[in-house]
Amino acid sequence: MYTKVFVAIDNSSTARKALEEAIALARALKAELCIAFVADEAGLMQHGMGLGSYIDVNKVKADMQNMGNQLLDEAVAKATASGCQAQKLLIESANRRVAETLSEAATRWGANLLVIGAHGVRGVERLLVGSVAENLTRICSISLLIVRQGH
Repeated sequence: MYTKVFVAIDNSSTARKALEEAIALARALKAELCIAFVADEAGLMQHGMGLGSYIDVNKVKADMQNMGNQLLDEAVAKATASGCQAQKLLIESANRRVAETLSEAATRWGANLLVIGAHGVRGVERLLVGSVAENLTRICSISLLIVRQGH
C-alpha cells in the first residue's frame, strides 16, 4: 500500500480538500507525508520583455515564496494536529510546467502516491493554461489521486 504520500497545495478550496484527504490517508496508512507548494514564477519570466519596468520582480518572487511558506506551515500544523508527521517542500519553478515540477519532486522524494485537487478549469482558461491535474494524469509515473471540490 502507500507508504509515502505527496500532496500539492495552493490557496484554493480544492487544495484544502486534497490536503484533508492526504492527511487522512497518511494517518490511516501510517505513511510519511510531504506537503508541497510550487511557486510558479513562469509569468515573471517576461521580465526581459519589459515587465520589470512595471513591477519589482524580485519582490513578487519573495512575496510568492512567503505566501507559499505560510501555507505550508499552516498545512504542516494541521497534519501534526491530526496525528501525522509531515514535512514541507517549497518548489520554485520558472521554466517548467507546474505538473512537470510536481511529478519530478514527488518522484525525487520517493512518493508512491501524489494527491492533488482539481479546480475544474474549463473553457478558454483550460485551453490557454491547461489543467495541472490533467497534465499529471499524462506524465506522472506514480499513482495519482485527484480530489474534486464536491466530494
